[in-house]
Amino acid sequence: MLGFPFIFRGALDVRASKINEEMKMAAVKALAALAKEPVPEQVNVAYGQTRLAFGRNYIIPKPFDPRLIAEIPPAVAKAALESGVAKEAITDWEKYKDILRERLGSDNKLVRLLLSRAKLSPKRVVFAEADQLAVLKAAQIAYEEGIAIPVLLGRKDTIEALMAEIDFEGDIDIIDPKTDEENNRKNRYAKVYWEQRKRRGVTLYAAQRLMRERNYFAAMMVNEGDADALISGYSRNYPSVVKPMLELIGKANGVTRIATTNVMMTKRGPMFLSDTSINIDPTAKDLAKIAVMTSKVIKTFGFEPVIAMTSYSNFGSSDNEKASKVREAVSILHRNYPELVVDGELQTDFALNDKMLRDQFPFSKLVGRKVNGLVFPNLDAANITYKLLKELNEADSIGPIMMGMRKPVHILQLDASVDEIVNMTAIAVVDAQNREMWELEKDIS
Repeated sequence: MLGFPFIFRGALDVRASKINEEMKMAAVKALAALAKEPVPEQVNVAYGQTRLAFGRNYIIPKPFDPRLIAEIPPAVAKAALESGVAKEAITDWEKYKDILRERLGSDNKLVRLLLSRAKLSPKRVVFAEADQLAVLKAAQIAYEEGIAIPVLLGRKDTIEALMAEIDFEGDIDIIDPKTDEENNRKNRYAKVYWEQRKRRGVTLYAAQRLMRERNYFAAMMVNEGDADALISGYSRNYPSVVKPMLELIGKANGVTRIATTNVMMTKRGPMFLSDTSINIDPTAKDLAKIAVMTSKVIKTFGFEPVIAMTSYSNFGSSDNEKASKVREAVSILHRNYPELVVDGELQTDFALNDKMLRDQFPFSKLVGRKVNGLVFPNLDAANITYKLLKELNEADSIGPIMMGMRKPVHILQLDASVDEIVNMTAIAVVDAQNREMWELEKDIS
């Protein structure tokens, strides 16, 4: 039963005249090979397991394994070609696998592209809460799939016990900032931090105490080049994690406002929603900056940004200050970034429905364009919208992606899933890759 739909898929795709023994055997061998590969976390979750692994209790892949569609049909199709029953040939097998994966949805394609990009040049990512099982499992996936080189922070005995439980093996750095063996590094970090903050009420003793706190220690690892990127926030509320990052990492040159965006995997494709976590009631200038930063993130994912500045008002239909600040933000953007496809203020349904927009507001820059970015007038609107999409439509989300920081620092939502942490790890790696490339370009110029 497990191979049945995938055998037919492979047979149909090469217009096989029949399903022979060679094709059946190819399916069996492909299933056997897949069973020995690391199991995706979503399969573990679906079957209530901590970590499925090949052995007496797991000898064939589970029916909900998303890898089946990209592994079994190609094996069957190849066997049909080799045994002479295929009427059509497949020449590009990787492209064929991509087409099969796309049947799972465009969100999977985007995630695959993100993970593939990260694997080109994995970076050292410090996981500040590695003694949490979900975080550790994400670090394991990142390590085993070549996405990142994990650095694990937390109680060493706890981490090692959890690693044994989930069969996480490898040459991994495990660091407990509270132990005496890290005193030299803590003192070095503390001195650097104190030099930066000594005229702002921070004593050397206070700096030394803070370096025992994992988020401060992790941030200094990134600052001092001992790690390339940072992931935190799984077990603590967002503001308590943002604070040390702003104090130690700080904003990028020329940036006056940080913000976040969430990528929502919707039926119409990926949507970038900003600002979902930081700015409670941004000004018109802030909204313009958020839109520009969001456009850069959209480009990082390989899309041309088309951004709607949302409101309850449409193009001046209300004079209320809440609507007028969005209108002012659009004026700033049109004046200073004429190449950016952005417009508003407008209601979300008009932003997403081109016919409605064309009929009522044919002058809009968004007419005939597929909007992929929504900038909201305040944190309430953005945060509520993204969580509604996530829960009601079961839309997958990547984020919140930090924008405007000096270093690759990314903060998870409280109690994020393993898949969400893996995706954020890939974001952090790609962020580090981009910054490395920008530095090289600066040196060349």
